Amino acid sequence: MKIISINTAEVQQLAIGDKSIASGIYKTPRKGAVAIGEFGLDGDNIVDTQVHGGKDQAVYLYSAEDYAWWSAQLGRDIPPGTFGENLTISGFHDGALRIGDQLLINDSVHLEITAPRVPCVKFAHKMSDPKFVKKFVAAERPGCYARVLKPGVVNVGDTLQWQTTAQDYATIKEVFVEWHKKAWSKEVAKKALASPISNIARGIIERRAGVAW
Repeated sequence: MKIISINTAEVQQLAIGDKSIASGIYKTPRKGAVAIGEFGLDGDNIVDTQVHGGKDQAVYLYSAEDYAWWSAQLGRDIPPGTFGENLTISGFHDGALRIGDQLLINDSVHLEITAPRVPCVKFAHKMSDPKFVKKFVAAERPGCYARVLKPGVVNVGDTLQWQTTAQDYATIKEVFVEWHKKAWSKEVAKKALASPISNIARGIIERRAGVAW
């Protein structure tokens, strides 16, 4: 696995309906080394902290292979950062990742997988398609959030090592699929809540699934 693009955003105002909503979803590629701390990438801006960001969702990762898939589906090139991710990574597929798996970047930056990305109306606005949230859910290619266990500096071209957890925690795909059902599987919910899942996701699962760990 390699880092293909490192992406951050300035805050922008989005005109959605009759509202003006601030967002940091319009991320663009950076040049040179970028520091990653416990709250994410230096120079990145996260606005809606109720559902994004924080120590447990400090970095958002998306796959270059999934970008290729989406480009084929939409019939156009999609540049890195379009989906709002901080790191665009080749050789990476979140379908196989479990909550608690770790990614080591050049043995210096350590990330721990914490939750899938859940799409919102701002994402649909970014894609200029009001139906894109449903398309994104149906594709089951959410990308994932990670917390920073060890901060450091990253560059485009840096390699990553994937260390799997020994525990039978829920996978990113399992959590994403259950998230969009009318009722949660109690088994998947318990596996998710037993894991080092993000606090934001944990609270939502406990409320919706009616279980606590």
